[in-house]
Amino acid sequence: MQKKNSATIYDVAHRVGVSLATVSRVVNGNSNVRDSTKRKVLDAIEELGYHPNAVARGLASKKTTTIGVVMPDITDVYYSELARGIDDVANMYHYDVLLTNTDEDPVRETMAVNNLASKQVDGIIFMGNELDHEVVNTISGVNAPVVLAGSVDSEKKLPSVNIDYVEAIKEAMEAVIKNGHDRVAIVTGPVEHAINGMHRLVGYKKALEEAQIEFDDSLLFSTHQDYAAGLQVAEKILATGATAALTYDDEVAVGIMNYLRDHGKKIPEDFEIITSNDTKFTIITRPQVTSIGQPKYDIGAVAMRMLTKLMNNETIELTQVKLPHTLERRGTTLN
Repeated sequence: MQKKNSATIYDVAHRVGVSLATVSRVVNGNSNVRDSTKRKVLDAIEELGYHPNAVARGLASKKTTTIGVVMPDITDVYYSELARGIDDVANMYHYDVLLTNTDEDPVRETMAVNNLASKQVDGIIFMGNELDHEVVNTISGVNAPVVLAGSVDSEKKLPSVNIDYVEAIKEAMEAVIKNGHDRVAIVTGPVEHAINGMHRLVGYKKALEEAQIEFDDSLLFSTHQDYAAGLQVAEKILATGATAALTYDDEVAVGIMNYLRDHGKKIPEDFEIITSNDTKFTIITRPQVTSIGQPKYDIGAVAMRMLTKLMNNETIELTQVKLPHTLERRGTTLN
């Protein structure tokens, strides 16, 4: 009896008395095998504890049944919810997932894409707030399809799944303007990143224009994507005379809110806050934070489904997918 942890395809073939090709056909789901033989091979596989070598199968089929996922921060709740959607659909289609963390560093992003390509992954899903020029060049040289999830490509060359960030910010701005605020701060990441400068800021300005409120660049703030950054920027926001703020990150929003409350401001009576990602941070605080609602799991799931089609060379009519968003009104806005 062979040890279960060392069984090979040769052991299975010997046990049943068939060729290696027959075992391979059974393992790969080829229907050109008699049912009686197939049953014997499957029984032997179970008895011996044989696990097909994915690398070897990949060399034969030119597929590794593995996809790569490039994440800017695996600890960020927003990206982890996207990753859950990716993983569930990948599992449904029998793909393994390799996760890579880049800290949103273009050099590490380029290395991550190259490393995944060297592992001959069948496809890549890229997440992040910005597509650096070098990263785009690297992606274009990869011999595998790439789909963006929650990332924007200003040139729309790569397939992507997002929400309409312009419209989402515009609706959030309209909500606070309707509540009587004409000095509304907007807190984003670096404005040179397309998702901020060409989407979030555009939506903000559109709402101001329609309300006939002049844009004031002193109300534009750029921060890191964490709680401490919210605490640090809050004092600067107060100094502008702003009475409301839109933020691009939930931890930043909570930092702003806590700073304001610690300094005697009532939320939402004195100051209103709307954030963008609607993660668990928006509901574990008191008051709970009003947020743009994003279908995060669905963004990941749809991106993975799109990738499966591209990996199978299927035709995709719509490569720039925008999923619906909502405005989840909670305790940091008056209504």
